[in-house]
Amino acid sequence: MPSPPHTIEWRISPGLTDYAEAVAAMEARVAAIRAGEAPELVWLLEHPPLITGGTSAVGDELLDPGRFPVHATGRGGRYTYHGPGQRIGYVLLDLEKRGRDVRRYVASLEDWLIGSLGRLGVAARKADGRIGIWVDDAQGREAKIGAIGVRVRRWVTLHGFAINVSPDLHHFDAIVPCGIGDFPVTSLDAMQRNSGMDMLDLALKDEFFNFLQSLNNNSIGP
Repeated sequence: MPSPPHTIEWRISPGLTDYAEAVAAMEARVAAIRAGEAPELVWLLEHPPLITGGTSAVGDELLDPGRFPVHATGRGGRYTYHGPGQRIGYVLLDLEKRGRDVRRYVASLEDWLIGSLGRLGVAARKADGRIGIWVDDAQGREAKIGAIGVRVRRWVTLHGFAINVSPDLHHFDAIVPCGIGDFPVTSLDAMQRNSGMDMLDLALKDEFFNFLQSLNNNSIGP
């Protein structure tokens, strides 16, 4: 049976977490989850400034390769910037007991983030053909406020999402974010909707039950 919310560990790391150390910890935890030796995990953190390249990363979309450390990663997607002021969520869940449906998982992940931002008064949405979380920015333009990139290993999920709370938006100039150059990137701060990282974390936790229900409704069963 799918795990109830109270059996899933919810971890928030203070300060900045080294990316390579985070990936190593994720991979070890995924193996332990698959072996039945550790509970599932939602891990919220921030990274120092860096760029990650997903499995579909295209070299000419790395516009300033010497500006930040660049890490190749096994998640889906293209180049993404991570840095202070951005809430990273690593979501390690067992899809073996939740229907083995990666598309549904990604769609539910998007719904979770949209619902969480809605609790902060931000009207976020999906966009046809573009994975991620979208809003109208302070200038009324369609802009990206959240990125999603996932990997699944033996039906346990790795990586997850990034929501821009108050990062330096100029840092995104080093890449074509997620391969989409026709739309700007924004943040809660730039939209004057920044009530703090703690409030976003609370909204994410409050919406987590709905996210799990969406996944569990597609579960294989006992």
